[in-house]
Amino acid sequence: MVANRRGKISQLNARFFGARDTFQDDLRAARERDPAAHSTSEILLYQGLHAVWLHRVAHGLYLREHRFSARLISQISRFLTGIEIHPGARIGRGLFIDHGMGVVIGETTEIGDDVTLYQGVTLGGTGKQGGKRHPTVGDRVIVGTGAQVLGPLVIGHDAKIGAGAIVVKDVPPETTVVGNPGRPVMISGTRVAGPDIEHARLPDPVAESLETLTRRVTELEHHADPAQRGPGQVDPASNGNSANRSAHAEAREIPTSGEG
Repeated sequence: MVANRRGKISQLNARFFGARDTFQDDLRAARERDPAAHSTSEILLYQGLHAVWLHRVAHGLYLREHRFSARLISQISRFLTGIEIHPGARIGRGLFIDHGMGVVIGETTEIGDDVTLYQGVTLGGTGKQGGKRHPTVGDRVIVGTGAQVLGPLVIGHDAKIGAGAIVVKDVPPETTVVGNPGRPVMISGTRVAGPDIEHARLPDPVAESLETLTRRVTELEHHADPAQRGPGQVDPASNGNSANRSAHAEAREIPTSGEG
């Protein structure tokens, strides 16, 4: 009896200190990643922090098969914060939801440590199939404003999802994805240290392709239209053939010895 009691007390202590450390990590994440955070008392007012903490309570009930209570807490959290997190979602330490209005996180979503989500993000599923149908997000991932990550795909560690991107395929680690559908691009070929919230610095592969195409069309028009070339300038495309054409023209103008 004494041994069983001590074992239960040890488990309760482990759960208490584990929860305390997790909550402290959530506070640390908000303090480090939000330049508007000036004090701990101010951070305690953040709705993103409220949503994460209420979810941790709901998730604990969900794991113990108290599904109605878990869903009730989830719905209350949604009403108070504007952030909808299914109680079945697994969330690691240090999740920071900045502003957070309109964020949706599905049931089978798995989120690693030190992840940052901005307002309007959806970690959702596709179709009505059962089983794993939501994303798995690695550690230190940043998901920009309004991004949609859909399906049972995997977002690698240290990846970045640009604002407004729609991601339907796996994202390798240390990769930045932008556009619709999401396309991977690299920033200087290396991972940017620390959370990068400068969404305006993300490259745009569509704009770069259009710029390259426009420049190439201009070059072709310049070569094709003689009026665009200066006096005495020879079309490079005709170089090597102009001399032969001149020689043939002169030969046709010289009369033969048998004439008049």
